[in-house]
Amino acid sequence: MVMKWGWGLLIAGFCLQGFVAAGGQAATPRSSDQTVGCDVLVIGGGLAGVATAYEALKAGQEVCLTELTDWIGGQVSSQGTSALDERKTQRDQLIFPKGYLELRQRILDRYPIKTPGNCWVSLVCFLPQDGHEILLDMLKQAAKTGKGTLHLFLNTAVKDLDIAPIGSGQQILSVQAIQHFPAPGAPPLNTYPLSQTIADSYSEQNSDRFHKTIIHFTPTPSRQSSSSPPWYVIEATETGEILALADVPYRLGIDPRNFDEPSASETTVYPYCPQAFTYTFAIEATATPQTPTMPSFYPQFANAYSYNSIDYAKNPELVFTYRRILSTKPVAGSRTVNPGDISMQNWNWGNDYGPGTAEDNWLYTRSQLAEQGQLSPGGWQGGYRISSLQRGEEQALGFFYWMVAGEKDAKLPLKLPFPNLRYLNGYKSPMGTAHGLSKFPYIREGRRVIGRPAYGYPNGFTIHEIAVSRKNYQEPFYQDPNNLSTETYNRLAAAMAGLRAIDVIQGNLSPAAMQWRTRARLYPDSVGIGNYNIDFHPCMASTPAEAPGNQERPLERQAAEQTYPFQIPLRAMIPQKLDNLLVTGKNIATTHITNAAYRVHAIEWSAGAAAGTTAAYALKTGIMPYQMVDNLPSVNLYLEDLQRHLTANGNPIAFPGMSILNQDWHHWQ
Repeated sequence: MVMKWGWGLLIAGFCLQGFVAAGGQAATPRSSDQTVGCDVLVIGGGLAGVATAYEALKAGQEVCLTELTDWIGGQVSSQGTSALDERKTQRDQLIFPKGYLELRQRILDRYPIKTPGNCWVSLVCFLPQDGHEILLDMLKQAAKTGKGTLHLFLNTAVKDLDIAPIGSGQQILSVQAIQHFPAPGAPPLNTYPLSQTIADSYSEQNSDRFHKTIIHFTPTPSRQSSSSPPWYVIEATETGEILALADVPYRLGIDPRNFDEPSASETTVYPYCPQAFTYTFAIEATATPQTPTMPSFYPQFANAYSYNSIDYAKNPELVFTYRRILSTKPVAGSRTVNPGDISMQNWNWGNDYGPGTAEDNWLYTRSQLAEQGQLSPGGWQGGYRISSLQRGEEQALGFFYWMVAGEKDAKLPLKLPFPNLRYLNGYKSPMGTAHGLSKFPYIREGRRVIGRPAYGYPNGFTIHEIAVSRKNYQEPFYQDPNNLSTETYNRLAAAMAGLRAIDVIQGNLSPAAMQWRTRARLYPDSVGIGNYNIDFHPCMASTPAEAPGNQERPLERQAAEQTYPFQIPLRAMIPQKLDNLLVTGKNIATTHITNAAYRVHAIEWSAGAAAGTTAAYALKTGIMPYQMVDNLPSVNLYLEDLQRHLTANGNPIAFPGMSILNQDWHHWQ
């Protein structure tokens, strides 16, 4: 079933000339080929986007779902990270959204043992295509159950938004998108790596590779006379590209150190350093040694690879079994590698690629986008630095060669060969691509919306580090005035003092004597839940990222810590300016630090389920999402009704026992 191409042919594919768009020069726009009406337009078919569509369909809505690749599911499919990240206590008690539980169980049911893939990073490791197929069936069933309608647009990029003032705010009136298909005589989709096709995907003009259909999304005609928003658009992309295209306030990269972000690595805004992205790939264990051809670009990356731990260096089989997604001898708990086993690779200091300067940042900042003309009408090209995507692809391919035949570890004194490995590529390979890399890189962090100003959040609502982290803020780092001034540290203490905050502020209670909060912040507008570590894959300090001796940006891992069980507030999903745009997935109003906890599978689903339920509720009641939260902490009956809908549909908004009186969360791991 798995096509295995020669390594030399694979590398030759990377030397093919890619489509290059003229920088900032938009071609004459084409007229639309098709107009499609939606109640809810979900842009981005990752886990959050699928969860949004799932709940909206169950609520009887007409849903349009776009996805840049030909697989839905994001992390579990097109990005290849088909190993569910879950914390033990939440997993043991199965406190997850109902849709996520269904996905999880259907994956388990496909395999003969309790731990599919027999990996040890997770209890649920599986082949990426399974994720796509299961989710597609779940959407069909949701439409049938709720009498909703699904319009699915794969291989589709959003090109433009029509935004106009409506009432006291603004609304998205229509959305222009481009769906691409293989041009006559061109090879199939998924032949070339993303860096060679991404610019073409955002061009309206037909090319040698792609034939394009221009799609005009509008509200469903029956709703267009409504006085409230006739439809809702959901930002569920992997990079927050609709935030950039709509030009609403958002953050990118590192936030400055402050009392609410005391572990931040910078003292000023640094927008060039979102977390590293990863092109995953699959490898197969073989009975006999293999001899791959060294890629021509391998010397550029050879000194960037490491197993990170001497235990892995001595036993590279542990790296293989860590994310094994298919086991030929499924003995639960076994870390023995057998011929025919397949492993997915997603390895820090391996195929992680973390450019972090203004010269190589892979997501352009707002000022960079403006300079290139991407914020001008018709100028949007996705917001990616294509050369950095290409180097990420090359680093991933080089990492496989290093695993098999590399002679030097960048950080350790030992590097053993691992010759019995075969790289899997071809259209029927686990990643479903001729080149063998994931269809899209695993994106940990993109643009993060800034919510509307609210009580306690004059600069816009944000989920801050101190709202979720278990960090001991009495450690010397935080008390050192070179890191936090005395005033800042006292503000930190007051924010963590709960009912004794006034005493701390007035100097009647010292930070050393107070009881520090030992739970996450509770939000009255919670619409979802999550529990995961603040898990960092930092960008690199200098350019190019793969330069010998390059190091992670200093202090980035200072924030790494476990979290308390936390919530997803509705305010984190409501952008400024636009009244009919909801933001979900990794693009909600987190900081660089809290994003590192909110970005994983189950939390993406919870945020998506909240977005789909909220959009359907807003269409039913005529109450816009911001109207449910604009007077908090005052009671809002519509908000409470929305929360009842969420819980009734199996989407928890709090963990059992969550209360301002309950400080006993230390057992949650």
